[in-house]
Amino acid sequence: MKDFVNWKIGGEAGYGILSVGIMFGKFCTRNGLYAFYSSEFPSLIRGGHNTVQLNVKKTPSLSQQFEVNMLIALNEETVKLHLHELSPDAAIIFDSKDFDIKKFKTKKTQLLIDIPLTEIAEKHGKKIMRNTVALGVSVSLLGLDFSHLEQLIKEAFAGKKDALIPINIAAAKEGFNFIKNRNLKFNYKLIKQKNKDHIFINANDAFSLGAVKSGLKFVGEYPMTPSSSILSFMATHELTFDIVVKQTEDEISAINMITGAAYTGVRALTATSGGGFSLMVEGLGLAGMTESPIVVLESQRPGPSTGLPTMTEQGDLNFAVYASQGEFPRLIMAPGDATEAFEAGLNSFNFAEKYQLPVIVLLDKYVSEGNQTIEVFDYKKFKINRGKLLTSAPPNYLRYKFTSDGISPRVLPGTQGTVFKANGDEHNEKGMSWESEENRIKMMDKRMHKLDVLKKELPEPKLYGEKNAKISLVSWGSTKGIILEALTELKKLKIKANFLHYSYVFPLKEKKLLELMKKSKKVLLVENNGTSQFGKIIGAETGIQFKHKLLKYTGRQFFPHEIVKKVRSLK
Repeated sequence: MKDFVNWKIGGEAGYGILSVGIMFGKFCTRNGLYAFYSSEFPSLIRGGHNTVQLNVKKTPSLSQQFEVNMLIALNEETVKLHLHELSPDAAIIFDSKDFDIKKFKTKKTQLLIDIPLTEIAEKHGKKIMRNTVALGVSVSLLGLDFSHLEQLIKEAFAGKKDALIPINIAAAKEGFNFIKNRNLKFNYKLIKQKNKDHIFINANDAFSLGAVKSGLKFVGEYPMTPSSSILSFMATHELTFDIVVKQTEDEISAINMITGAAYTGVRALTATSGGGFSLMVEGLGLAGMTESPIVVLESQRPGPSTGLPTMTEQGDLNFAVYASQGEFPRLIMAPGDATEAFEAGLNSFNFAEKYQLPVIVLLDKYVSEGNQTIEVFDYKKFKINRGKLLTSAPPNYLRYKFTSDGISPRVLPGTQGTVFKANGDEHNEKGMSWESEENRIKMMDKRMHKLDVLKKELPEPKLYGEKNAKISLVSWGSTKGIILEALTELKKLKIKANFLHYSYVFPLKEKKLLELMKKSKKVLLVENNGTSQFGKIIGAETGIQFKHKLLKYTGRQFFPHEIVKKVRSLK
């Protein structure tokens, strides 16, 4: 008997695919298990093919997996598109009134479960409740108790339409009993574990919580997938957390609003994707010139132009590093999972205020919307650091004073006894427009020197796996969990490998990377883009050129087996 399952549900948009996937992930988490949720859907309101996949096991689940062990097919297209993904002992749950399963070449070893999903759903309510019936079927087939599911259904509909609670519970219960009353032999069983202090959350929500804890007080945002849930989260909780949330008319307004808010001393955030960030670029330059401490979260999706709005890619790294006219310092963070996203929410505002520069946090659709079971966040050691923020102005105060570290003392507008200008033109120490050669050189050097100071404070990238590995992998951001899952498989194959992961990508920390390049016989660069953007940044900063690369730019994230296959080819 196998104590894990890779569960998948598919159907049209409007079938409740995404919501039932989240509910199943919460259910598994409350049973002491670990779940990783990934979704795929087209850029349509209704219609098109939607899927949700959950990798569930009793040890930390860090990424999606390719091979599916249980497929819930709410339409014929689901079987057609995903039959090749099924394990030889997988179960297919379907309704024979929707389509004929005999059309497909299933294996004799696969378990075909024909259940009247529509009939049960309509018996208790409407056809749309088939997803709830299927959830009851899944829970029963995997050998888990119904009680947590009943509670989750109550929570899902509480305060919305209370009348939906009993009918959805009844529909799920009938699906549960349909399996319970049959003697079906299925090779996968989930065993309830001791309840742990865990949550089921995605990187967008985790970052939002971290930002709130860090003292965020203003959000200016124009919604753009896959960052939109940050605006939704903040708007839902603005009164609870005493935050001003403004849905702006466009992204230009958003970045200028947060720059104005930061100028007045408020911790301010905007979130967007690549297309919206394009519109923000001039405003980003204003923040750079005025040394305003803003935070911009950019959740990547494939471009250029509209690209693939609901898919994933790591294609905006170069854009983030070099965006805007001219040169100015910025920090680029790239959390690899929900825990790191929370930490980025905490730390990004400290870095922004301490160094008086823009901080860009790069996520992507995969991690932004990919829920996972993790430990409850630990923030006990966190302290808000506002840098050189003064409560009163010294005599002859200079906002852009030349200092040894490039960081000038900062007072807020309205501070008694002083006036200063935040000027988008090149300026002198007082903030007055100044065009002399000498001043330009000194001001540029002042601003750029902050990168040297910042770089010393940044944490080194984290090394996972064997210390003395023959093969090393290097990557950044959302590939983290996938590569860690691949390392587990490589260890089973007795292949010594390790992985250097960057969650702070610019300015670049080189020490551990240079050590790795000396020790390892082969180093593989892994990126979810077509031109190895991080590899080029490493090359520009260190001279290192990667001989071995694994790049994927299909709009989908890697699977662990793709990493394993590539590493084995290098052995």
